[in-house]
Amino acid sequence: MSELVLTLPGGEVRRIAVRRVFNAGYAGRAQEEVAAHVAELAELGVPAPAVVPALYPIAPYLAVQTGRVPAQHGRTSGEAEWALVIGDDVVDPLLTVACDHTDRDLEVHGVAWSKNAGLDVLGGEAWRLTEIADRLDAITLRAWVRHGAGETLIQDATLAALLTPAYWLDLLRERGWLEPGTVLLSGTVAMRPGVDQFAEGWRVELADPATGRALGLSYSVDRLPEPIG
Repeated sequence: MSELVLTLPGGEVRRIAVRRVFNAGYAGRAQEEVAAHVAELAELGVPAPAVVPALYPIAPYLAVQTGRVPAQHGRTSGEAEWALVIGDDVVDPLLTVACDHTDRDLEVHGVAWSKNAGLDVLGGEAWRLTEIADRLDAITLRAWVRHGAGETLIQDATLAALLTPAYWLDLLRERGWLEPGTVLLSGTVAMRPGVDQFAEGWRVELADPATGRALGLSYSVDRLPEPIG
């Protein structure tokens, strides 16, 4: 079982043993755009979900805080997201920054498989959801990829582009999954065209323009050696 260590504004530290992890998919708030995206992916061989938005159970040990992500080949990439983290007090969920590192070659065989083939990287700082709920839509979500010494912006949106944490909390509650140790990643926003997502590193940031505060994470992609045999 993995453990997340999250520092709140003011310095309070929460330690949360991870028991369940879910990755949301096709979670844009404008579902007509999601439908168009599903059609685009189908042309690339990625199977369409049975319903949208989708929710994929992930092995709990994949939710980690790390600066290095192992990759079996050169076609894996991240996705900038927010994450809900449920501690001992389920009415006081935390929000942090996250990056869902996904195997793109495996994705054409099954999205759930691809999600379970990579790590869900979470940041080391968090906000109480109740303290930012009234301005969530204005919070920005950005990601940069690193090739060599330079970084390139690859994702840039506000949380208004995604279904709200309240939507997912209601769903977890209805299914009986809203319990201590649950982590849910939000799904992602569109990548900028022409930017190479198969990068040497990723950096993701959630920024609150009302306070100037930001939550961030970064990691390098560690290409594993070729197998013998």
